[in-house]
Amino acid sequence: MGKLIYAANTSLDGYLEDADGSFDWSVPDDEVHAFWNEHERGIGTSLYGRRMYETMRVWETDDWLATEPDVVREYAGIWRDADKVVYSTTLDAVSTARTRIERQFDPEAVRRLKEESGSDLSVGGATLGAEAFRHGLVDECVLLLCPVTVGGGKPALPLGVRLDLELLDSRRFGNGVLYVRHAVRGAG
Repeated sequence: MGKLIYAANTSLDGYLEDADGSFDWSVPDDEVHAFWNEHERGIGTSLYGRRMYETMRVWETDDWLATEPDVVREYAGIWRDADKVVYSTTLDAVSTARTRIERQFDPEAVRRLKEESGSDLSVGGATLGAEAFRHGLVDECVLLLCPVTVGGGKPALPLGVRLDLELLDSRRFGNGVLYVRHAVRGAG
């Protein structure tokens, strides 16, 4: 059985994006990128909302990667090797391999996907992540806390949902980013 892991870069004050929708303050350096590569190697299926999928699909093509560091090029291969499920009522088609569209978020279908999976799953994006948290589907929460406050924007964690967490791991990176990994108590 796979765990469903919510993973995100977030500002210290708890936002995925600032009030203008920007997240340029969370671009990882090589050390942090290598961490994400290792994390993503354990993910067999990624669940995305439409906006997160549209952000992530850049990893499908190689044309822009030629001048990027090895750690960035490596991530592209890891991303391509994972299955992807995009939840969208507006997306007509997907432009990446190993990707399918679901028109609605069905908590029972996600539970079955977890039960049948031989590897972990990830959920990405604030809106879809909030749905997964509300339905008690998220088993772990991995956050990289960036050393910046942005004062508002899109919250990394759902509002109006209490989560009892247990710290499983933590680490400090050279650039000041803090990694925290928590189990969600009572999930499943």
